[in-house]
Amino acid sequence: MKLSFSPASPFARKLRIAAIELGLIDRIEFIPATVIPAQANDDYMRDVNPLKKLPALILDNGEVIVDSYVIAEYLDDLAGGGKLVPASGPEKWRVKSDHSLLQGMLDSMLLCRYEKMVRPKELFWQGWYDDHWNRAWSGLARFEKADKVLNGQLDLAQIGLVCVLGYADFRFPDCGWRKAYPKLDAFNQKMMERQSVKVSMPPPA
Repeated sequence: MKLSFSPASPFARKLRIAAIELGLIDRIEFIPATVIPAQANDDYMRDVNPLKKLPALILDNGEVIVDSYVIAEYLDDLAGGGKLVPASGPEKWRVKSDHSLLQGMLDSMLLCRYEKMVRPKELFWQGWYDDHWNRAWSGLARFEKADKVLNGQLDLAQIGLVCVLGYADFRFPDCGWRKAYPKLDAFNQKMMERQSVKVSMPPPA
């Protein structure tokens, strides 16, 4: 299998953590790819993902699986199933719903990043930026109270949350999330004890 990725992508980091935890990391070849807004990558769009998004998993038979959650669920199934995504029952839907929120928070944070760093300064839209940052910040407030995520066994929601916090540190180091959300800070410190979380941290900005 090959995974198209960027070392700075929190979505790809999620899959690196999942693959390590599932014992599959040695079966994946990591292929760097660039998908910057307004910069063409016709080969990637033609051969891998027409949406020009990372990551994408290219199977040995040439088929492509896209979306980090779908790829994570595929890896979980490959490892026997029910390890990071519960196989059935209320916990399955809780993990999937929590993960969807976290995915949306990362989407909003990425849009903030693009708005400030990629869009021409004369076109910067403060209201757009503030709205998306508020979505991410409100999501952190919700997970500050999510005891099942903060204190449960390792699952994809926990992995997603540590990637959100890591991306906040990476791209928004002065946002003050640790002071605002001490339970998330404690959770992050606990997760950082895992080798999979340590080795998957993005490179220095």
